[in-house]
Amino acid sequence: MLLLIVIVLLGTTRGYASVSLLMEEPYGDFGAFNPTGHAAVYLNHICAQSPIELRPCHDGEYGVVISRYHKIDGYDWIAMPLIPYLYAVDSLNDVPMSVNKKQVAELRDEYRRKHLQGLAPSGEYGEVPKGEWTQLVGASYDRKIHGFEVDSTPEQDQRFIALFNDRSNVGHFNLLFHNCADFSQEVLDTYFPHAIHRNFVADVGLMTPKQVARSLVAYGKKHPEVNMTAFVIPQVPGSVKRSHGVDGVTESLVKSKKYLLPLVVLSPEFTGGVVVAYLAEGRMKLPKNATLFNAGDEEITDAQAAPTDVSTRTVLPPPSSAAQP
Repeated sequence: MLLLIVIVLLGTTRGYASVSLLMEEPYGDFGAFNPTGHAAVYLNHICAQSPIELRPCHDGEYGVVISRYHKIDGYDWIAMPLIPYLYAVDSLNDVPMSVNKKQVAELRDEYRRKHLQGLAPSGEYGEVPKGEWTQLVGASYDRKIHGFEVDSTPEQDQRFIALFNDRSNVGHFNLLFHNCADFSQEVLDTYFPHAIHRNFVADVGLMTPKQVARSLVAYGKKHPEVNMTAFVIPQVPGSVKRSHGVDGVTESLVKSKKYLLPLVVLSPEFTGGVVVAYLAEGRMKLPKNATLFNAGDEEITDAQAAPTDVSTRTVLPPPSSAAQP
């Protein structure tokens, strides 16, 4: 029987605060069309009073994942507790060891009925609503997530809470210039001004999850005092289709024959420029030693690891045997 692979999160202890970029792999039909994936930010010392109101965490809480969404009840950003965001349950004890598509839908709907009726109310006859609310819960059933963490301070957290609770939270999502990666840039630049920047060569000026990660890693190398570390949250095993790698703009063109071959025929000069842009600035190697831990592991690695190495600080507690399907 398969063991549940549990995430290693750099910052779930109460001793220090941290902020982590979550670069999430694309999946499904839209992911095939747009392989840039999704970006969110995990704040380990900030929790949600509600999905649109932030507060400091209490002891024993894991923090929130905050991101920008397209059309969820008219809001620009929504904050979800970490465990529901990843697994659509309230406790790690309830995380299934493997899932199929039907089970994922049931887990999401059960959580929605308990906690998200305000954002995604049931239909007139109690039916499950359509819409993008499913992006708020159970992310790890759909995709693998690559995390990049840096240390923060209580003062930075307090400033962030005050700023985002006070600002307008009205959605005006735009895939090109006001997307989830742009929001992640806003969050991270609130903590570390000018840390995240656009790439006008590899991504033609569009902000992408991979460019946010590339910028944060570069910032970590320049500022070793923030203790840049990396981790991987694996996709939950099961029959749900696997996600695939995150690409930047020029990278997606170079890697896709359905785009690249017509471009070669129609505009060989432009295509050559795309390839050069990708080779020059579009590549990013993910850390090969980002360790995956089985349930109950408590391995601690070298705390002085390089910026793209994994420095493991804690492991979430294992789920109980009652979670087995």
